[in-house]
Amino acid sequence: MAGSQSSGQPLVPARGSALLLLSLLLLLSQLLPGCSAQTKRYEPTWDSLDARELPAWFDEAKFGIFIHWGLFSVPGFGSEWFWWYWREQKIPAFVDFMKANYPPDFKYEDFALEFKGTFFKAYQWADIFQASGAKYIVLTTKHHEGFNLWKSNNSWNWNSVDRGPRRDIVKEIEVAIRSKTDLHFGLYYSLFEWFNPLFLLDKANKFKSKRYPVAKSLPDLYDLVNTYKPEILWADGDGDAPDTYWNSTDFLAWLYNESPVRDTVVTNDRWGLDNICRHGGYYTCSDRYNPGHLLPHKWENCMTIDKESWSYRRNAPLSDYLTIEEIVSQLVETVSCGGNFLMNIGPNKDGVISPIYEERLRQTGAWMKVNGEAIYETKPWRAQNDTLTPRVWYTSKPKENLVYAIFLQWPSSRMLVLGEPKATSGATTVKLLGYQDPLKWITVPNRGIIVELPELTLDALPCKWGWSLELRNVQ
Repeated sequence: MAGSQSSGQPLVPARGSALLLLSLLLLLSQLLPGCSAQTKRYEPTWDSLDARELPAWFDEAKFGIFIHWGLFSVPGFGSEWFWWYWREQKIPAFVDFMKANYPPDFKYEDFALEFKGTFFKAYQWADIFQASGAKYIVLTTKHHEGFNLWKSNNSWNWNSVDRGPRRDIVKEIEVAIRSKTDLHFGLYYSLFEWFNPLFLLDKANKFKSKRYPVAKSLPDLYDLVNTYKPEILWADGDGDAPDTYWNSTDFLAWLYNESPVRDTVVTNDRWGLDNICRHGGYYTCSDRYNPGHLLPHKWENCMTIDKESWSYRRNAPLSDYLTIEEIVSQLVETVSCGGNFLMNIGPNKDGVISPIYEERLRQTGAWMKVNGEAIYETKPWRAQNDTLTPRVWYTSKPKENLVYAIFLQWPSSRMLVLGEPKATSGATTVKLLGYQDPLKWITVPNRGIIVELPELTLDALPCKWGWSLELRNVQ
């Protein structure tokens, strides 16, 4: 008002107004794009990156599907290393295969003309993956051959949009997975390429130059993350080059601090020479790694249904495929020892998941429908396997005071002896998953318990291939 005088003191909001303003600012920091509740930032050092806590969803998921699909699916012979074995190592079986089936001037690049994915339907794949009981997938976006399954601006005319199917395979699978399933979407990427001229120049220079990662691998990785937002980034193929050549720590610092998936993404341990089983979000240690005992660090058993190859083989006999009994056994052992189970399939050049793979996936899903409670969201127990009865593995849910005993052989006597659980009369209960009534049990002094299994015909069993007991209030 004209003529009024100021007191000369700054205006101070009332206490209630200040609290309201503070609350609004906190709310906005959580809701506005670009504002993250994450306060910890990671430095581009392994000490800092390795200290990042693994997002909880990965350990809870337990079971994923690996998919190897690329130009190597066209010859469908030997393995996904076909080009290397044929052209670099000149292994006779591969050389003879090419002489017998292709003209003398045929080049590996010519396989792109036959890689059409004629019957590829991403939604059909998604339905099969959902039925398997898996909670995540990992798709090979590029293997060591260098052929990208998306429109990479750094791989002109050597990708699935410019050649072959002329489709963005990664995008189609991403959309199908995220719209049709509850699975987490992950991507595999090979850092190196066997015959990329830039990589070969750097290799000849003992990796003192970085032409290839600057021009190819790093732009590809940033593109994959920003475009498809994977929740798993599965690196592979260090090409005997150190992580400093690949600029891995700087990339992972960006991934954990700035990327659109910084709060949910998980990574593995294949980011440079000698990194495996030492650095990364979770360890893979080696292909088909299954130590059979508890490890102090989260790990994953990446394995194949085809025991001889990660990719589709036209000439694979039935004996080369794992049986469902073998798959369930590996799954249970892996989870009991604190690992995740990543099971690989190899579609053929037409984009078809062959019946043997589909059957194994659906069988696994049928088993998980009954026994998933003993797998998903579990923790390792104090004992991984039983001391008295072979082929019995344990998992637990400590908050619910539950232990699960997963047994892979139904005893003919119906009496299952468990040497590890310590039961308490009046408190301990035993149930068979998929069966309604509680089971009878007795304690064996200093020897655990004996559980009386129900008398059931084969068609009345809750499932095949393995069964789970829910043990409540045991030690």
